[in-house]
Amino acid sequence: MRTLVRWGLLGLFAAAWMSAGGCGSQDGTKLATASIPGSDSDSGDSGASKPAAKPKYDRLHPLVQVHTNLGDFTVKLDAEHAPLTVDNFLTYVQDGHYDSTLFHQVYTKPLAVAIGGGYDTFGKEKPCTMPVRNEAHNGLKNHRGTIGMARRPESIDSSTAQFFINLSDNQELDHKANDVAGYGYCVFGEVVSGLEVCDQIGKTPVHDTPQYKSTPVEQVVIKWIHVVR
Repeated sequence: MRTLVRWGLLGLFAAAWMSAGGCGSQDGTKLATASIPGSDSDSGDSGASKPAAKPKYDRLHPLVQVHTNLGDFTVKLDAEHAPLTVDNFLTYVQDGHYDSTLFHQVYTKPLAVAIGGGYDTFGKEKPCTMPVRNEAHNGLKNHRGTIGMARRPESIDSSTAQFFINLSDNQELDHKANDVAGYGYCVFGEVVSGLEVCDQIGKTPVHDTPQYKSTPVEQVVIKWIHVVR
């Protein structure tokens, strides 16, 4: 498992990308460049337990609701500052990628984050599309309650589907330089309601397993994510 000394949390994200197959490419040479979807896009929800409506959403600040087995929280995305990242995330939402996935790692130190969106409830990594360009230089900071994209520590442009919730102010993850160690992790929105649910996720007991470090003893499941507005 690869870790980098300069930023302690880079090692945490290395653990999040343990699968050899992985989502996207190692070097990040193929990048998602699609534009922001239009307001008439499908929300991607299906099934009796999910909303039947396909709501139109705010092109610049769409709201998504994350349903977990510990409760729900709502995230306001920021396509003004992170258009490619928001587009990428919404594509996974609309495709149902996050249905029955895990918050598979929860850390309280050296920084506090909950990482999810990459593995199903059987611990199997879900397939992903091309990585998206890292927009960590957008000026948004990894403050408590924000959502950011995980990436491979050795590649700037390697984010695909995995994301994390900042459970504290994690300035170590902000963009500081244009090299791989200093580029940081892209913030693309913030939790606007249900932050107490995120805090509850952060308090769940964890242990190390052969597959993950600091994984919840009892699974924290993302039931589904859907667009609210």
